[in-house]
Amino acid sequence: MLSILIPIYNYSVTYLVTELHRQAETEGFVYEICLLDDASSDEFQVLNRDLIQKTNIRYEELPQNIGRSAIRNRLVKMAKYDYLLFMDCDSGVVMPNYLQTYLEGLHPQRLLYGGRTYLPKPPSDPQYLLHWHYGRQREQQDFLERQKNPYHSFMTNNFLIPKSIFASITFDESLRTYGHEDTLFGMELAKNNIEIQHLNNPLLHLGLESTVVFLSKTKMAVHNLAQLQQRGKSVETRLTHIYAKITRWKLLYGVGWGLKLLRPFILKQLQQSKLVDLRYLDLYKLDLFIEAMDKES
Repeated sequence: MLSILIPIYNYSVTYLVTELHRQAETEGFVYEICLLDDASSDEFQVLNRDLIQKTNIRYEELPQNIGRSAIRNRLVKMAKYDYLLFMDCDSGVVMPNYLQTYLEGLHPQRLLYGGRTYLPKPPSDPQYLLHWHYGRQREQQDFLERQKNPYHSFMTNNFLIPKSIFASITFDESLRTYGHEDTLFGMELAKNNIEIQHLNNPLLHLGLESTVVFLSKTKMAVHNLAQLQQRGKSVETRLTHIYAKITRWKLLYGVGWGLKLLRPFILKQLQQSKLVDLRYLDLYKLDLFIEAMDKES
């Protein structure tokens, strides 16, 4: 019935898989948990290998890293059952009936998305504050709010899809680095008129990253977005919408020049050890996107 698919990279999934296994065994339905390690360091592989002692768990390791999109496609090839539940490895189960909620919504023509949540209390270490603040303000949304704009609100951290639907879309493996594989997948869902039902069934995002890493991944994601635009994918995001506006108003050169001058100031604001106005992050992304689009053209 259900294949639970978890790509792993440098993270221990012991607690996540133990809880999923407990819920699945309690409910008594047919399932498997497929774990595929994308060439993590030895310390994490040693920790995760112990999970194969549990029933209905399959664990494999790749000899070299293949990226976020390709590993998800590979997991589908491992899967035996008709419904696929994808989740990120740095997730925590917060709902006692997490799996049952998904089972109740199964439909051969519909994708289910459960959402993402963050701890209500800010991290004690300020270097993780920016990521937490961004997650709480931009990624954590009530399911009713998400349903108003179902494709834009979709992320790949926690969703269930029939295998027959996935076969017609798959993840774009040209995106090897971090960023926008979920945006592109959501676009394909919209293009194929595949229904998304948003549920109140979030996973807790545990893998907070330091401001340095978060900003580095932000830069990767913006560059991915620019490459998609240059390839004619026309990805619709808040960032591309703003870029199109200032281009249409013939302000691109002036805005780009001004943001480049302000970049040191903007970065200084983002690197503070306190909550910052996320509009600085928006400006940083716009600066990077204008620069990337200029280089790609």
